[in-house]
Order: sequence, then C-alpha cells, then structure tokens
Amino acid sequence: MDFSNFDLSEFTNWIVLEASSFSVKLVGAILTIIIGRFIISKIGNMIRKKIEKRDFEPTKVNFLLSLVKISLNVVLFVAAAGILGISTASLVTLIGAAGLAIGLALQGSLSNVAGGFLILILKPFKEGDVIEAQGVLGSVHKVNILNTVLKTPDNKTIYLPNASLASANITNYTEEPERRLDMTFGIGYSDDIDKARAVLKSIMDNDKRVIKHDGNRISITTLNDSSVDFTFRVRCKTEDYWDMYFDFQEIVKKEFDKNNISIPFPQRDVHLYQQN
Repeated sequence: MDFSNFDLSEFTNWIVLEASSFSVKLVGAILTIIIGRFIISKIGNMIRKKIEKRDFEPTKVNFLLSLVKISLNVVLFVAAAGILGISTASLVTLIGAAGLAIGLALQGSLSNVAGGFLILILKPFKEGDVIEAQGVLGSVHKVNILNTVLKTPDNKTIYLPNASLASANITNYTEEPERRLDMTFGIGYSDDIDKARAVLKSIMDNDKRVIKHDGNRISITTLNDSSVDFTFRVRCKTEDYWDMYFDFQEIVKKEFDKNNISIPFPQRDVHLYQQN
C-alpha cells in the first residue's frame, strides 16, 4: 500500500473539522432533548389543566396524558436524530420496522394497551371505585397504558394487566349510591321470637342511616341446630355500609343483653364414665 502521497496535516485538519461539526450537532441534539423534555412536561401540565376543567374522569386523564407524552417523546427523538445528521426518513422506516418486530414480540403488552382503551370506553369503573377482580379487592388508584393500579384496604399496591382486567368479571361495590346491608343474628330456641323481632325492628327504625325502602325486612330464614336465625336487611348509602355493618354487631349484642335474649354459641356436653 502506497502512503507516499498521504498528507498527515490535511488528514488531521479533516478530523478536526469533522469532530468540530459533530460536536456542534451533538450539543444541538442534547439541547434539543433537554428543551424538548421541558416543553413536553409543560404541554402535559397544560393538557391536564384543560381536561380537568371539563370534568373528565381522572382515569381517562392519566391514560391520555401517557399516550400524548409517549408520542411527543418519539417525535423529539426523531428531531434530535435529524440534528445529528441521521436521515429522518430512514429513521422513521427503522422505527416502523422495529415497532413491528417489537409488537410481534410483545403481543401481550399491545393487548394490555387495547384493554386500557376498552376500560376507558366501556367504563366498568372509575378512579376511586372499590372493585373486586382477578381475586383482588381494592380501590382504583389510576389506569395506566399497560395496567390498572389498585390500593387494597391494608394499603398494598396491586398492578392488574389491562388485558386480563378488560375481559374479567368485575364487581364494582361503589358504582351505585346505595347498597343493601345483609346481616344474620341468631337467638336461642327458648327465646321469644316476637320480642327479638321487635328489638331488631327498633334498631332499624332508630338508625338515621337506614334508608326507607320496601326491601328492608327482618325475617326468620334458618332453623339451625342450636339457633333460630334472623336475616336483617336494610338499605343504606354506599359510604355508610361498613360503618353500619360494624356498628350493628355491637348494637344488637347490647340490645339483646338488655332484653335477656340469648345469642347461642356452639356447646358440647362431655360425659365421663367410671369403670370398676
């Protein structure tokens, strides 16, 4: 190989010029990314404020903002690559091909995105609702692109994939403003049935949280081995459900004690035989 015509100084100058040019492009790309990220953050906050003024559901707000930010970040990445001198047409083609390959590899993730859209369209729940699905009970914290976040009563965070959640049986405990509270109280066979019913009726009538409804009733439903069981059904506001459930346990016990009504509990007789 003949290096007789090689000019080191000319090569050095070319390297310096190319390095200088690339450095300028690199600085420009970095500044574009920094400024672009700042602008995207501001756009996200602006969109959030605009949407919230129109009383959009928080679950939709979080989901739509995630989509907007991802789309803008892709545009920002393409713009930064263009500043570096990379052909944007080739880059878009490359991103499309990569997206197709990633989509085929991550079909589950894409189905989660589709599941998120179904949840937003069908609206089986909204942020703050208490639901039970996939064997988990909790309040809806937010709906992301890939999953829905629940907070359990003992403050655990559960992430449920949108795909499985969109096709699952969902029990929404707080969608309706009212619920029926069902409780069972047992009395002894020797106790006065009418007296026990009157005590339960008094408790029902004197609690202001009980909503007057045709479905409110006190009925004997089961004759158990050691007790006569009353079913106590009242209609109440959804937010009062658990407070009433726990309060009635204590109130009924105290009122039964005042009126000498027994609450049977399992007992066993033991007979001892002495052999000579």
